[in-house]
Amino acid sequence: MRTKFQLPKLTFKRAILTLFAAGLIALVDAFFLEPNWIQVTHHTIPAHISQPLKIAHLTDLHTSRMGFRERSLLRSLDREKPDVIVITGDTLSPWGSYDDERPLLRLLRAPLGVWLVRGNWENWRRIDKEQEFYRENGIQFLLNRNFQITPGVWLTGLDDATFGNANLEKALAGIPPGAYRIALFHSPLFFAESAGQYNLALAGHTHGGQVRLPFFHPFWLPAGIGPYTEGWFEKNGSRMYVSRGLGMTILPMRFDCRPELAIITIAPMEK
Repeated sequence: MRTKFQLPKLTFKRAILTLFAAGLIALVDAFFLEPNWIQVTHHTIPAHISQPLKIAHLTDLHTSRMGFRERSLLRSLDREKPDVIVITGDTLSPWGSYDDERPLLRLLRAPLGVWLVRGNWENWRRIDKEQEFYRENGIQFLLNRNFQITPGVWLTGLDDATFGNANLEKALAGIPPGAYRIALFHSPLFFAESAGQYNLALAGHTHGGQVRLPFFHPFWLPAGIGPYTEGWFEKNGSRMYVSRGLGMTILPMRFDCRPELAIITIAPMEK
């Protein structure tokens, strides 16, 4: 007479305890470790410019206080010493206000300035005297306009194309032919319709998916992303880098998706 195969009770209990421990470790990582463990990524691209330009790309700060992550970001920026800092939207936190972000904004400094464009949160929660707010906190606000930051290199800042009113024609107006154009915008899907009109684009909005499981596509991504979840993309002679960003939204957690400070160096091409 055959007997049914049964796992030894000890083995079954051990499996349950292992699963429980793995789940607990994952929760600790997602809520406490990974959200504060900033990854500094370095990228170098060649261009027809006269001198190197080191850019610190910040996005999706979602800051509501001067916490551990914010202090870690400032230490990283101090070590990297970028020539210019750009912020591609969503400095606001869903749980905070414009006043809550002042302490961090005031400590961001770079020789060629700190430049910011709107994200979806800045469009959803507009502030009165927007230009004045950023100017008081040492930030240069680009809303569908441009500025030459170094000879032959122009920053072009656009409103968010998904939740605002991006006007690329206005933003590019007056830039001379042959200049190196860096476009800043929040939602990376704008790249699909605008590539070819600038050399380099920097975007955010995706958080890299924020919560990911290995081998699976991110569970949820907001509108305005398309196929541009993170990393480098090329189209019509333009390149775009999409950063995972530094903060969080909806849920205060990250899993398999560390916050990112992208350092992009544009290097002169050898003649």
